[in-house]
Amino acid sequence: MDSLLDKSAKTRQAALQSLRLAFSSKTLSEFLLERRLMLTDSLEKCLKKGKGEEQALAGTVLTLLCLQMGSGPEGEEVFRSLKPLLVSVLTDRVASPSARQSCATALGMCCYIAAADLEDLISCLSCLEGIFSPASTGEGSSAPTQHGPLHCSALQSWSLLLTICPPSHIKSILDNRWLKLPPLLSSSSVALRILAGETIALVFELAQDMEEDLGHQDTEFLRAQLKVLATESNKYRAKTDRRKQRSIFRDILRFIETGEYQEETIRFGLECMYLDSWARQRTYQAFKEVLGSGIRHHLQNNELLREIFGLGPPLVLDAAALKASKVSRFEKHLYNSAAFKARTKARSRVRDKRADVL
Repeated sequence: MDSLLDKSAKTRQAALQSLRLAFSSKTLSEFLLERRLMLTDSLEKCLKKGKGEEQALAGTVLTLLCLQMGSGPEGEEVFRSLKPLLVSVLTDRVASPSARQSCATALGMCCYIAAADLEDLISCLSCLEGIFSPASTGEGSSAPTQHGPLHCSALQSWSLLLTICPPSHIKSILDNRWLKLPPLLSSSSVALRILAGETIALVFELAQDMEEDLGHQDTEFLRAQLKVLATESNKYRAKTDRRKQRSIFRDILRFIETGEYQEETIRFGLECMYLDSWARQRTYQAFKEVLGSGIRHHLQNNELLREIFGLGPPLVLDAAALKASKVSRFEKHLYNSAAFKARTKARSRVRDKRADVL
């Protein structure tokens, strides 16, 4: 933390990288409680005076600091003090794309965690919408093609905040503003197309929860778009992109037509949780993107995350329970050998030329 005030930009960047690693892999709320003001001031200077990579790292560390502080007065204080600066960098067209992208993520995540007033929530939604909305390109194009990652981060943060919006504001979005999303399905970026599709599914889910009807002419055209993306086989797109896109858009189309969601199970330690809705999936993906491989540690130990996902207080396990939960290397070897043998037998039956092919 002391190195954040160093005159050398390389030293400051190295310090920010170390803080990012520490905050994402450990729970340090008590340690940071007394140092949050000093750290907030240092991050503010990095965001104001830094360039490019330094600003991007500062935005990520700020998000992790807010995550460590939680949704109480301390987290709200951190968010309120740096929100104007995050908005300033995000809306600055001269700033580097990586810095703007990081600030888009930080604005959405910090608002989700620590915003106490509805005004803060609505102003953040409006700011983020101005970034990914097709009109923001200023060229009259149907979908933004410049700064793809920036638009993805803004849309992800916007959809995350949508999950905590009051019904009155969601209704205004359902009335007309959600129609800004379908043009993004034509983007040249596969990540933006997929994120737009998932956000549309989230909007339909929120409409179902509020018993609002979106079944008008625009949704028929939308279904046609989704069917094309779920079956697209254009050779000019990369094979991996096509496969990923088809898989996700099949799930999106199935949900919009039948209301069925493909449930996913997340395991961490001795626990597991279920992602059984688009809102829950969006929340998990947002935290996973920020925490990386540290997501499992925080799901086990971070009280804020456990409260968000309804996991209850952290489990307290003694040494005997931890030892009993661990599988020995020999047992893993036996399990893998048995699974390999069964898989080989199953594939051999299918590959056998004498097998009946239906």
